[in-house]
Amino acid sequence: MIDVLFGVLKVQYLVKCDPAKTGLTWSVFLLPTDLLRAVKLLYRDEYFLEDITAIDAKEGYLLVYHFDHMARPGRVALRVLVPHETPELPSIASVFQGAEWHERETTDFYGVVFQGNPNPVPLLLAPEMTEHPLQKADAARAFLWDLFPPADPLRSSAEFTLLTPRAKLAETGET
Repeated sequence: MIDVLFGVLKVQYLVKCDPAKTGLTWSVFLLPTDLLRAVKLLYRDEYFLEDITAIDAKEGYLLVYHFDHMARPGRVALRVLVPHETPELPSIASVFQGAEWHERETTDFYGVVFQGNPNPVPLLLAPEMTEHPLQKADAARAFLWDLFPPADPLRSSAEFTLLTPRAKLAETGET
């Protein structure tokens, strides 16, 4: 179903997951420019937002949006990578009102900015706090290919190499 739903988008990487192992049915990597459109498609198909979080990896912040459906199984993770230097994404609060809270929490802990969030004030941390407690030092960050198990994607764009052996070789300098 999701492969059809996302057939209209330029999905970077689409994997059907084993829910017993991962808790997910689908894992979808998207470009930041496709996030809002994907979220609107899920909303139209009556998915609900569970949460938003981030992973502070070597390659940047990987934002993870979890969605599920009440009437049929099919938990979905949308994943969007943004660079450490400019950690910004459009807010999805205009589609899922509850996203406002999750975006504010993610900003507090990781420093990711959600453009268009209707209430971008700190949620859990003091307003004068400038540190983001879940940001990692560069040496403590893991590569994304170390965090995700190998998979055979249903779709993968040629430009998407984050989870391929080629990415591992390029980052480690191995041949």
